[in-house]
Amino acid sequence: MSLPSKKEIKAALEVFAIFQWALSVFLITLTVIFVNLYLVVFTPYWPLTVLILTWLAFDWKTPERGGRRFTFVRRWCLWKHYCNYFPIKTCDISPNHNYILACHPHGLMSHACFGHFATDASGSSKIFPGMTPYIDYVMSTGACSVSQSSMDFLLTHKGTGNMLIVVVGGLAECRYSLPGSSTLVLKNRCGFVRMALHHGVALIPAYVFGETDLYNQHIFTPGRVVHIYPCAFYGRGFTKNSWGLLPHSRPVTTIVREPLPLPKIENPSQEMVAKYHALYIDALRKLFDQHKTKFGISETKELVIV
Repeated sequence: MSLPSKKEIKAALEVFAIFQWALSVFLITLTVIFVNLYLVVFTPYWPLTVLILTWLAFDWKTPERGGRRFTFVRRWCLWKHYCNYFPIKTCDISPNHNYILACHPHGLMSHACFGHFATDASGSSKIFPGMTPYIDYVMSTGACSVSQSSMDFLLTHKGTGNMLIVVVGGLAECRYSLPGSSTLVLKNRCGFVRMALHHGVALIPAYVFGETDLYNQHIFTPGRVVHIYPCAFYGRGFTKNSWGLLPHSRPVTTIVREPLPLPKIENPSQEMVAKYHALYIDALRKLFDQHKTKFGISETKELVIV
């Protein structure tokens, strides 16, 4: 039997890097719940669960206080394989103060946003020198709560040089995550603009070309009582031509536009928020239109805001 080639080993490492992240997102919470239920119901080791719950009570506010950032986790060589799985690129920006970077679209798992800003595999620390991005392994990579109190804390208690990355569309945008789609849930998402005005920080529009191409998806008709859009999605498996829950290995490119400066307004009115929200959408449309043809998108295709 012949040994695997360097190319095959590289491909296997890339698949493993993606798999372990998907496993973290989907299974960590369920594993913790079921393991603790098992300890309480079927074993005499219930004190372990008490200790875990005690630690959880003391640690409850950590996600809203910047998480537990460990630089060595962000620089794991594993993330290099993660980013190599679907080539990720970023463009330069010159950071000076605090920023809120709004990333679009959400996709199904926001792979590009994680690969760019929660890890240093794509060189984000060199592209944004002096900036601290906030988006335990998971929090050890810089991920933290996106609640208002969390954002207030990061923008007031962490000094300058902070960049909060927010995937504005959230889970509601998953239903539009279809190959070739350019639909964003943004029309009524004004909270990030209000937050930026409140703290007087600049907004940075960012668009990920290729994020919606990583999975195939089928959207079913929502129920009449509960208006939920059930969906079925699939990508590839561990082998190249198989089906599974891993994303397709396709190019993903994040384009970051220059910051949009906002004034500091302690209590911005609805009209003021609407004004800068419209300016932000206009800047995002210009970014999309300027770069779309480079990534195989038709010149006539427009960014759809819902």
